[in-house]
Amino acid sequence: MTKTVDPITLDLIENALLNARFEMDSVVVRIALSPVIREQHDEFPMICNAQGQMIVGQFGSYIPAIVDQYGDDINEGDVFVWNDPYACKGSISHNNDWCVMLPIFHEDVHVGFSSIFGHMVDVGGKVPGSMPSDARTIWEEGLRVPPVKIYEKGKLNQGVLDIMLNNSRTPDMNRADLMALVAGCRTAVRRVNEICDRFGRDVYVEACDMLMDRTREAMRILINKYISSEPVTFTDYVDDDGLGNGPFKMHLSIYRRGDVAVIDWTGTDPQAEGPINFHIHEGLCKLFFGVYMIMAFDPKIMFNEGFYDLFEIILPEGSLLNPKFPAALSNRLNTHTRFFDCQAGALGQKAPHLSMAAGYGTSPHFIFTGHDKNGKYFQLMELLFGGVPGRPLGDGFDGHAWWPLFSATPVEYIENYYPVLVESYRPVKDAGGAGLHRGGAGIEKIYRLLEPGTISIHDDRETVPPWGINGGLHGGTSSKWLHRAGADKPERIKSKLDNLAVEPGDRVIFITAGSGGWGDPLDRPIAAVRKDVCIDLVSHERAKSDYGVVIGRDNVVDEAATEALRAEMRKTRGEPEPFDFGFIPGVHEAAE
Repeated sequence: MTKTVDPITLDLIENALLNARFEMDSVVVRIALSPVIREQHDEFPMICNAQGQMIVGQFGSYIPAIVDQYGDDINEGDVFVWNDPYACKGSISHNNDWCVMLPIFHEDVHVGFSSIFGHMVDVGGKVPGSMPSDARTIWEEGLRVPPVKIYEKGKLNQGVLDIMLNNSRTPDMNRADLMALVAGCRTAVRRVNEICDRFGRDVYVEACDMLMDRTREAMRILINKYISSEPVTFTDYVDDDGLGNGPFKMHLSIYRRGDVAVIDWTGTDPQAEGPINFHIHEGLCKLFFGVYMIMAFDPKIMFNEGFYDLFEIILPEGSLLNPKFPAALSNRLNTHTRFFDCQAGALGQKAPHLSMAAGYGTSPHFIFTGHDKNGKYFQLMELLFGGVPGRPLGDGFDGHAWWPLFSATPVEYIENYYPVLVESYRPVKDAGGAGLHRGGAGIEKIYRLLEPGTISIHDDRETVPPWGINGGLHGGTSSKWLHRAGADKPERIKSKLDNLAVEPGDRVIFITAGSGGWGDPLDRPIAAVRKDVCIDLVSHERAKSDYGVVIGRDNVVDEAATEALRAEMRKTRGEPEPFDFGFIPGVHEAAE
């Protein structure tokens, strides 16, 4: 079909859709009750065309898999909901994510879909928060809902809603958050109708096709420029699965066949006994690689699904990335984020000037539950952040989310609504890997608990540190500590644990991983090293050992000693390594 939408109209429609997508975010966070969505923004909207392809959004579209189950029985006013990863081909990846989908009609003609999924604080299961670290099957991880209509032609199906809320420890929060997702989707329905009214329905539909065609052509150019016909491989590791097994290898090969990028995960370890398996949707895998290439190589490209046919995905069945039912999935984010680290390591080999190091590599969470003095149940769940890696344009971010729109829960919110005092919240010294551009530091957060209860913790990068690139050094690892009230010193606790009993006055010390550095540390400006020392991000000792900068009393740099030390370090070391892993399971152990 000949494309006839003029460039100005196309740009207007593109920006109207982007604005609608961000308005969906705003509506959701204003209505939701849980801190995970309201404060931390753990929700992901998108707007799709009538075929279910994502035109704007963050994640790839899962709509076709749902449409296949309903066929022609999709009507105006219908609202679909689901949370079972296996029933929707991995469109969402654990039971805590409730997904909502609405068809969009303009004057009785179907023109698209809107959809959002968001993380619910609790969906039942064996532990508060529904993400047990020791689960062996998905049956232990809470209520599983296949795609069903929670509204049919505008009428609420109260029975479906009652079943979903009856299986949660936090029904009030879940109800508010679910209705926030529905409201966000309805916002997109209104905005798409306004676009169709303004420009004409046929113009809107054609513009959606053109936006995807434009993204496809831009991606084709990137693939040919940055992906070689010769395979490039990379390997990284997940620490453990919560059951004492691990580390788990993730192995990636990337190469180009014509215009198509082949993404091959052959060599990745078999699925884990514990819940770190990532049941990834093939389309989602394509989208993750597409968005990485867009953000690394040309951020001006619009993010949609137009490039899907330019990627071929190989996910070996029964592996960590394609587990067989009923494998446990609740803590899949360790594997999910290591997926991104493998991407960076592989793609960066052919374009080192555009690469980045490894980050804190998971989505750490802290859960504190119990009953207060009035007998009221409370359940705090907070996502924590770590070091975002060093990159070509500058240092990594300290204590920052790896998801682009996430934010930290305000301390004031936690202390106002939960029996917790946050005694300290600060970056960890020497956690950011040394480099021309320093890796971001992890954070140390100290919670003092004011009521008896239990805590659950989930984190990774405790054993295998985040690697550095292009001469940059690896970053610091994570650790967790419990300082009992009245005890002389804290005791170290596991990075993955559930239902550890705590008492008033106990303190939890939660330290997340840092990130790798980018570029040769000996090239880092002396003034930048001194500044990091002054603001307590780098110690005097590491300034000398990693950067070759000698800093004395009152943080005064010894210029002559620094020049001599850097020259000696360059001579002794030789050319820096392309990667610094710090620790490779089975390799460094054998060398000790």
